[in-house]
Amino acid sequence: MDKRMSTEFAGLTAVVTGAGSGIGLSTAKILKERGATVYGFDLAEGGMSGIATWVQCDVGDDASVTKAFEGITKLDILINNAAISAVGTIEANSSEEWMKVMNVNVLGIVRTSKSALPLLRKSKSAAIVNTCSVAATAGIPKRAVYSASKGAVLSLTLAMANDHIVDGVRVNCVNPGTADTPWVQRLLAQAADPAAERAALEARQPLGRLVSPEEVASAICYLASPLQGSTTGTSLTVDGGMQGLRIPK
Repeated sequence: MDKRMSTEFAGLTAVVTGAGSGIGLSTAKILKERGATVYGFDLAEGGMSGIATWVQCDVGDDASVTKAFEGITKLDILINNAAISAVGTIEANSSEEWMKVMNVNVLGIVRTSKSALPLLRKSKSAAIVNTCSVAATAGIPKRAVYSASKGAVLSLTLAMANDHIVDGVRVNCVNPGTADTPWVQRLLAQAADPAAERAALEARQPLGRLVSPEEVASAICYLASPLQGSTTGTSLTVDGGMQGLRIPK
């Protein structure tokens, strides 16, 4: 590893939402290992102990987000990772579920970013990275509301990048394929045949396996890094080839 990368976040402060497990926790680990002070926003502490300072936060609630930022006086990096999922076609999900998913996955990013911007504008290494999804760019069966929310995240990332380049704040996103996270494991557990469902998820990714949380976290940290000062308005795909490749069977 380049010696600069081992300490590239030294002296910087980061907030990671959804940091209690999965991609968020893996991201917090890398940031800390490379020198950052990390605050983990989540409903529960999860695995953050010794990695990040846990701040209880519901990104779906205005007051909760405002309160979470009250004790933070310096910020260089915001990782908008918190999200929820839903299964079904447009006929299967209620209006209430549509509102719930959009509120967390899209407005959650708006809330945290609005609270973070006054601090980020003071940083010389300001970066926001949003966790999007391959569902934003590829039609995935029975993920209508989730796909719509992530499509909004992709568009929002580009709009934010444009609006805040004048503030010196870079904004990018990652588009993971199906990642082997506790979230996905819970969804699999609800299937009639979890083993068969997992095999189907693995088969739809050309690499033949799920994406690891660490792989996505590495991409997030690449985009957040001050070494990538000219990278903004970019979506980085980490999906095992799912979006762009068509492997003959």
